[in-house]
Amino acid sequence: MTAAASTHLVIADDHPLFRDALRQAVASVVASAKIDEAGAFEELTALLGQDSDIDMILLDLSMPGISGFSGLIYLRAQYPAIPVVIVSASDDIATIRSSLDFGASGFIPKRFGVETLREAIGKVMAGEVWVPPDVDLSAAADPEMTQLRDRLVTLTPQQVRVLMMLSEGLLNKQIAYELGVSEATIKAHVSAILQKLGVESRTQAVIAAAKISGNQWRPSEPSQPTG
Repeated sequence: MTAAASTHLVIADDHPLFRDALRQAVASVVASAKIDEAGAFEELTALLGQDSDIDMILLDLSMPGISGFSGLIYLRAQYPAIPVVIVSASDDIATIRSSLDFGASGFIPKRFGVETLREAIGKVMAGEVWVPPDVDLSAAADPEMTQLRDRLVTLTPQQVRVLMMLSEGLLNKQIAYELGVSEATIKAHVSAILQKLGVESRTQAVIAAAKISGNQWRPSEPSQPTG
């Protein structure tokens, strides 16, 4: 972790009041920290595009532009050096375990108060992995979920973004426009996604992604079945 005077964090959450609570908790740990905020995933990626020299991202699992673990998977693939701490209202054992398996440096349930937020943030900034003390992660993992999780992490950052957009029901040409690439490039990405996930259609790919997040990453009604 960098020196306190240059510590830079980003709070990514779509609820202004909770962002304010996190900001207060961070400021109480590192008073001189630079803190940026993002209310949507596109705002977060824009911030990172301008300056990726960031010490920590506090990320909500469900905010505009992401759902489930899609945002975490993308960030760990695109910016592997930046620690990501999940701050979420969904704090069941499966969600916490998957967050850590996908590379999160900690998991802080939103149900906790500012004192616990302060403690958790302080420990993660000190290099520790923080999870709620009342959570037992020793239970055996589901082999099917483990295999699917291992396949998801093989996706490149761009493939994760394409899968996120597929889950929103966007057509290839719409995804190409949003990402500023050709439709042929998107078709190639979709083919690679299907191969890596071991599925035969884009709908099956989105369903597979939804499974890993307990259906938090919900597929939208597709605009068309293929293409």
